[in-house]
Amino acid sequence: MRFDTPLGAQEIDIKRVIVAGWTGRDRAAVDHHIEELSAIGVAPPSEVPLFYRVSNSLLTQAPEIQVLGEETSGEVEPLLIHAEEQIWLGLASDHTDRALEAVSVASSKQVCAKPVSHQLWPLEEVADHLDQLKLICDINKGDAWVRYQLGTLSAIRPLTELIKTSGLASGDAMLCGTLAAIDGVRPATQYRMSLTDPVLERSLSLDYAVTTLPIIA
Repeated sequence: MRFDTPLGAQEIDIKRVIVAGWTGRDRAAVDHHIEELSAIGVAPPSEVPLFYRVSNSLLTQAPEIQVLGEETSGEVEPLLIHAEEQIWLGLASDHTDRALEAVSVASSKQVCAKPVSHQLWPLEEVADHLDQLKLICDINKGDAWVRYQLGTLSAIRPLTELIKTSGLASGDAMLCGTLAAIDGVRPATQYRMSLTDPVLERSLSLDYAVTTLPIIA
């Protein structure tokens, strides 16, 4: 994949993709969410955090993805890529099939494309103020943009911890977890996401549309 970086355009061959789940820094809140999901049939994770594997072909920089059925949704996440002997920070959406999630979380993550930003920053440039970085996701379902997610990386386990625990190696990319959805998880036809650095006064962006394919029985 081709990325824009402060060092210029970089071609990065991503061999392995990890989706980190249950990465909230507040363990009590994570446990409460696990209990909520268990009540509707979603099996609890075998450990916290949990690192799912998905196909590297799911990563996309296309402006539109196609999904099957009406029960999928995206979520804004920091993206880490280990390449060129360093770790890069980007932005991604862990688009997931919510109906399949009740059957198998791992399967639900495998069936949808994962949009990623064109831009990357060297992680070392923001390492001393990671918790101040702000994630925003707005969604549109027809005629109006609404705020869907908002918060800082302080709500997610430290990225350095996730790097170590996951064993992130050269050629790996990892989606690092997300924030709670405002007014609940729901589908949308368009997503507009950003990761803002208030210290260095810059932002990464990710926008994509969703086309829903019919389920033919």
